[in-house]
Amino acid sequence: MDFVCLELKLIIELDGSQHSEQADTERTVFLNQLGFRVFRFWNHDLFNNLEAVLEQINLVVGEQEKVV
Repeated sequence: MDFVCLELKLIIELDGSQHSEQADTERTVFLNQLGFRVFRFWNHDLFNNLEAVLEQINLVVGEQEKVV
């Protein structure tokens, strides 16, 4: 887990070369069962397209704030 906001039950994961799709899927299913929403971004997207990553996070947070 790279970032968690308990209040919004939001988890952001950054995936790089150590990425294991099967392990990530299992962890995401488990976290979803606990009520968390998990969003994944590739490391290179964070470093090369930060604005787009932040825009997606802002959209998610904005949606959740309406519900909270």
